[in-house]
Amino acid sequence: MADTWPAFMLEDPIVNAFFGRLPEQFPEYQIVALSNNDTVIAKVHSIPFVWSGEDGDLPDRGLDAVLARGFADRGNGRAGTAVSLLEAHIDPRFRGGGLSGRLLDVAAANAVRLGQSDLFGPVRPTGKDAEPSTAMSDYVMRTRTDGLPTDAWLRTHVRRGGRIVKVCPASMTISGSLAQWRTWTGLPLKTSGHVEVTGALVPVCVSVEQDHAVYVEPNIWVHHDLRKS
Repeated sequence: MADTWPAFMLEDPIVNAFFGRLPEQFPEYQIVALSNNDTVIAKVHSIPFVWSGEDGDLPDRGLDAVLARGFADRGNGRAGTAVSLLEAHIDPRFRGGGLSGRLLDVAAANAVRLGQSDLFGPVRPTGKDAEPSTAMSDYVMRTRTDGLPTDAWLRTHVRRGGRIVKVCPASMTISGSLAQWRTWTGLPLKTSGHVEVTGALVPVCVSVEQDHAVYVEPNIWVHHDLRKS
């Protein structure tokens, strides 16, 4: 399936260190959706991890941390007590038809099949990149008149019983030289400060003096108690 993430989103060193090993180490937690001609049109990646049962045990480093934790748990012989979603991605040609909800339902059913009762996700709100200067804590509180989240992906989770737990403020960290960031974004980046970048949920911090830029992406921890499903 074609990768449609912005170029800079493919440069998280934690993700790059572990993601390619998911099909080998955790094949039963990886899901794909196929078209009628057996073409992959969507996918869900997830991983088991040891969770204490307390909200405070969900790491502020979100995706990066739970990915590393899941592999560390497996390497140390600890059986996961919960599952975390890592990525849900749909071919753009098949978006808007309810497939995202179906993927979430399948991921939840798969977790139950594997003996798990708690499904988490460091959720990346789909509409946040349209207003990167808005604090994630403010964005996540927005609701419609029916009480559901304004953000479409968060709304999909809540409709299926998901509980918004908290912001994970440093879910992904991507850093590089200004030359690298210019290649990734096509921007000149000639002035220090916070720069809005297409596809980023928050501004990128640019330092011309240090020839360096850093993007720290916040996500939202959501919990699905599958005992209630």
